Amino acid sequence: MTQSLLQVRNLRVTFPSRQGEFHAVRGVSFDLGRERLGVVGESGSGKSMTGRAILGLIRPPGRVTADRLELDGESILNLPERRMRKLRGSRISMVMQDPKFSLNPVMTVGNQIMEAYRLHAGGGRDAARKKALEMLNAVQIRDPERVMGAYPHEVSGGMGQRIMIAMMLAPDPQILIADEPTSALDVSVRGEVLNIMDGLVRDRGMGLIFISHDLNLVSKFCDRVLIMYAGRIVETLAASELHNARHPYTRGLLGSLPRLDAPVKRLPVLQREDSWRDGGVGTTTSESA
Repeated sequence: MTQSLLQVRNLRVTFPSRQGEFHAVRGVSFDLGRERLGVVGESGSGKSMTGRAILGLIRPPGRVTADRLELDGESILNLPERRMRKLRGSRISMVMQDPKFSLNPVMTVGNQIMEAYRLHAGGGRDAARKKALEMLNAVQIRDPERVMGAYPHEVSGGMGQRIMIAMMLAPDPQILIADEPTSALDVSVRGEVLNIMDGLVRDRGMGLIFISHDLNLVSKFCDRVLIMYAGRIVETLAASELHNARHPYTRGLLGSLPRLDAPVKRLPVLQREDSWRDGGVGTTTSESA
């Protein structure tokens, strides 16, 4: 792995409840270089919460603690909101799951991209418009001039996702966190969006955190994979070795996937163990995080 852009050590996210503190993320540690890092696990495993905690998007009464949370050597743990706003977008960005809920419905696509660019990079309206058109071209949107004047409800889901990627990458961040960026897309559009993200990350030398529940997709697209269960990382390994994973939870997830080349009458049910939740026996690291 290349030099770390992001260092996370013992990251924890807790929320108060009537039964006491709920631990959504419990002691997560990893480094991110100029690579594609996949984070997979079931719904509720803490994948998205980890990404939001890194970006400082956990609001009170939620609480974020860590031994270390550094972006390119600078601590970003619980920074004042004004300072964190300057970092979001300019140095680290996040593409949310559904662009229809992330884009402003009463602003044109062009104005939203231009606003994101001017907020972080400054410059005049003409420079921002030029950058917006450049980014729409970069994510392979045909007729970007027309799309600049469109509203979010006038574009498809796949195009909306491309627009979100263009908006997040316009200020040239060092790191992109993509939270299920292809979950609502059909197979052909999904492939196009992944190719776009891959090219942009590779050409710009960025770090990508790719959050997903699709193990087959992550094994083909990413360089490394973190497997999360109940707020913990239970296994870390090279993406190419994902199907040779050793942890029983990862093996259970893989075993529950239907396969066209090996059909079965009934898929096995994942049998969970208390030790996985408690971080005890069974935690496996095939490659240093």
